[in-house]
Amino acid sequence: MIVGFTLGGDEGFYASQWFGFLVMIVALSLIFFGMKRYRDSELGGLIRFGPAFLLGLSIAAIAGVAYVAVWEVYLAFSDYEFINTYTAGIIEAKKAEGLSGAALAEEIARMDELKSQYGNPLFRLPITFMEIFPIGFLIALMSAAILRKPNVLPAHS
Repeated sequence: MIVGFTLGGDEGFYASQWFGFLVMIVALSLIFFGMKRYRDSELGGLIRFGPAFLLGLSIAAIAGVAYVAVWEVYLAFSDYEFINTYTAGIIEAKKAEGLSGAALAEEIARMDELKSQYGNPLFRLPITFMEIFPIGFLIALMSAAILRKPNVLPAHS
């Protein structure tokens, strides 16, 4: 994702939410393969839903913590400019929609409040974690449901 920001700047496909979610889904697909490997190599090809789901959640949590750490490094190297660019983009989009006067002033005040909150790690870290963890949760849920059946992608003997 950082490569996407670096190559794509603030606009374009690499800076889009769709690209971000695509990268997250591809990366979190490793939950499925980690669960499958554990089922096949450590448990002899059998795993119940509960343990599989907990394993998937653990992998998702570790991925979430890594995501937050990498994002914090990116923010530090970019002088925490992300939030300024993000809020300026929202304000410009609102202006382009025709927002003006008191409504625009209210939106600017909301964005200033967001910038202030984002400067606080106790706000920023959980928000960043919650960008990726729900996707990991869903992938862990689906993977556990699929892999609890030993006949799905059985290990080769």
